[in-house]
Amino acid sequence: MSLSVVVVLDDRERLHELRDRLQALQPALTRVLAIGSGEASLTDVDRLNPAAARRQRQRSLVRWLLPFGFLAGLTFTQITDLHTFSFAGPLGEPLIGGLLGMGSGWMGSFAAAASVSSEEDDRIRILRNRLEEGCWLLLVEAPVGREIPWTTLQQSRPKAVVRLDDT
Repeated sequence: MSLSVVVVLDDRERLHELRDRLQALQPALTRVLAIGSGEASLTDVDRLNPAAARRQRQRSLVRWLLPFGFLAGLTFTQITDLHTFSFAGPLGEPLIGGLLGMGSGWMGSFAAAASVSSEEDDRIRILRNRLEEGCWLLLVEAPVGREIPWTTLQQSRPKAVVRLDDT
């Protein structure tokens, strides 16, 4: 777990100076990463990549939607008196229904993950716009129990400091 902030700077030299000062601090910060033209890309950082967050949500949803879908398909086949897959016999028919329900749960995990947007997605959109304006970003993560060095950040005269949710 860590506390994360992103510092927006319009001067690459100040970005490098701030990065070097933060990396020299003791005890060390968890992560200090420069992002922008000539630095790391925004998509390289999972924390700032909405597609990676969506994949993570989908994976967590699939853990409970697959078993639930299987049980729902199995139950639906049993409680309705439909014999759609009668060729599979009395044991195969509910099994096929369960597998179809599991497939529905898998597809549902994609739909549910894509339909949820978080407050952090809005912050990331703002940061992406700052990059397109020609600014640089500095991702700073501090371990739990350690405060972000706010004074050091403010001395670099940033355009903005965006606090991300705790992870």
